[in-house]
Amino acid sequence: MPRKPPLVIGHRGAPGYRPEHSRSSYELAFAMGVDAVEPDVVATRDGVLVIRHENEISGTTDVAEHPEFADRRTTKRIDGHPLTGWFTEDFTWDELATLRTRERLPQVRASSASFDGAQPILRLIDLLDLVRAGSIEHGREIGVVLEVKHATYFASVGLDLARLIVRDLRATGWADGESPLIIESFEKTVLGQLRAQGIAASYIYLIEASGRPFDQVTALGRHAATYKATVLPRGLDALAGEVDGISVDKRMLLVPGNTIVEDAHARGLRVFTWTARPENAFLAAEFRGRGGRQEFGDYESEWTVIARSGVDGVFVDHPDLGVSFFRG
Repeated sequence: MPRKPPLVIGHRGAPGYRPEHSRSSYELAFAMGVDAVEPDVVATRDGVLVIRHENEISGTTDVAEHPEFADRRTTKRIDGHPLTGWFTEDFTWDELATLRTRERLPQVRASSASFDGAQPILRLIDLLDLVRAGSIEHGREIGVVLEVKHATYFASVGLDLARLIVRDLRATGWADGESPLIIESFEKTVLGQLRAQGIAASYIYLIEASGRPFDQVTALGRHAATYKATVLPRGLDALAGEVDGISVDKRMLLVPGNTIVEDAHARGLRVFTWTARPENAFLAAEFRGRGGRQEFGDYESEWTVIARSGVDGVFVDHPDLGVSFFRG
């Protein structure tokens, strides 16, 4: 029997064409045929969950152009690393609602940058309603892959992301399994908290190519397991029964001879990977083509390696290319 093609997930919507996490980015992803979309959630000072890739928003909004917020610029340590900018937890939702989205990578995605300043930030509840409306409009079920960002950090400043997520999922009818929901995070702790609250979802543990998860570093210090150790057979043994799958940096699947997918599948774990992008800027060196960072390289050859690995889901920035390739 032919193998079922992987889920094609619109990573932050369709950010190859529109500013990430904007309404038009998601609506374009729906129209291009994705199986699901991936919003990232962070919190405001007054406990509103908003859709941003990071809680630092200088690169994805016009906050720097608002003189009334100039004094909010600061330096913090996020997951152990110093970062300077403007942070969602220092704003109320009413304040963030005055900002407009912009392209994070304008030199690579100039066409997307032409939509800068046109759209407001979305809340999680806005996005969930938008996905449901998109499913009706396009006549097919569209899922959500909800990424929880920096849960340990947010807890340290008094914002319990798990509680806020449960609140919004229940308020919008996404908590009981009627709509396809996957919840993912680079921190297992928050996944366990959400599962304990009875949220009907598949739980996916995000895996970086290097480093250690911050929740485990906070709890265990230098004894925390590395992400690389987590995808070895012994690490996967520990995950089986704790989560439903893993989502790995694509670089890990491009290493010749790796057995991550086979090892995970043998333990009943699904495997996703991120992020399939066609531009030279994001391709492994052997697949880059002529021209600058913004030009498309030999992405089909790189994606062929990913597809042949047997992954269950793939995150894409250009949903039309992803749907065409991975379902072809």
